[in-house]
Amino acid sequence: MEARDTDLKKDLDATLQTRRELGEEYESALVDSFLEKVDQRIDGAVERRVRRQFAEQQMVAARDARSPRATDSWGERFGFGIVSLVLAIPLSAIGAGTAHLPGLIVSWVGIVGVNVVQAARSHPGLFGIRRRSSKDGDWTE
Repeated sequence: MEARDTDLKKDLDATLQTRRELGEEYESALVDSFLEKVDQRIDGAVERRVRRQFAEQQMVAARDARSPRATDSWGERFGFGIVSLVLAIPLSAIGAGTAHLPGLIVSWVGIVGVNVVQAARSHPGLFGIRRRSSKDGDWTE
């Protein structure tokens, strides 16, 4: 900002010096020329601000589009549950076949654990998990 102010001050000084040299008959043209330079600087500053705000809005929209949704669709949850149950059958058989009851318990603890993690990911507030908000740095429920 300081460089622009210095340039504008130099332009004003040059305009005033030119007016002294040329006289009052060119005053209107000199003032118009100086005001045109000021208008161009204002227009440039406004254009930069608008571009910056537009870019910020696009970044926010892009982040929102990429961020995981707070709730998945019903079909995704249903499909995950079905896949879990289908995979539970062979995992239960393998666990029970090799280590009997402890193997069965370990396999079901793993199945339940995977489903709990999926539910926590889909619904962050479901288990009272607190996440840090990316916008303001505060903790949210």
